[in-house]
Amino acid sequence: MRAEPTCPRCGAQVQAPGLWSSDWSCGAHGAVLPRQPPVRPGPDALAIVLRDVRVPVWTPWPLPLNWLVTGFVTVGDDRDGARACGVALSGPGLVSGPADMMLIAEEPGVGLGAHYAGLDGSDPGERFDGSPPHAKIGISGPAATPGHTVPLWAVGREPDRAVFVGEALGNWLWAVLWPADAGVLMLEEQNLLDLREPGMEVDLPYGAYSRRLDL
Repeated sequence: MRAEPTCPRCGAQVQAPGLWSSDWSCGAHGAVLPRQPPVRPGPDALAIVLRDVRVPVWTPWPLPLNWLVTGFVTVGDDRDGARACGVALSGPGLVSGPADMMLIAEEPGVGLGAHYAGLDGSDPGERFDGSPPHAKIGISGPAATPGHTVPLWAVGREPDRAVFVGEALGNWLWAVLWPADAGVLMLEEQNLLDLREPGMEVDLPYGAYSRRLDL
């Protein structure tokens, strides 16, 4: 795992704020929010994520059969809190073999979701064109109304993964799945739970650290 903050858009090392600038800076993308080193799965790691996060922390709930939470990643710093959060999950694919998923909530312009999706920009851009959605998913949590569903559009261009994106609670919601045929999971009826909900006691099952977090 990386030991230092990196650019959420390309994974390169970033320069910390200094005397002449209050921004974190990437040589390729200029001022960015820092992507913090991914953390291994477990309740202590989740508690750290929830302490500073400013966006939803999404997980399917209930989880698909035999799926496990396999790590977390955030983008942001102590000054402004985490403005993007990714939850990694792993389990059996519906079509063939093992599969991985990243669920990412982020403010517009951060770029973490686009990075995992293999897109060049920081947002879905013209690929998110308002055409009929390819999937819908329910969401629940402290800011979601009961029965709320989010339309998702397929936007990926990399042959090894399936990518869906929509807007939920004022933030981008990305679902990136490996391999590409694991995308059929998004056609199943399921619900995403925001783990920030106060007083919630969800017994998440954790598995081995997902190397997809290191992309």
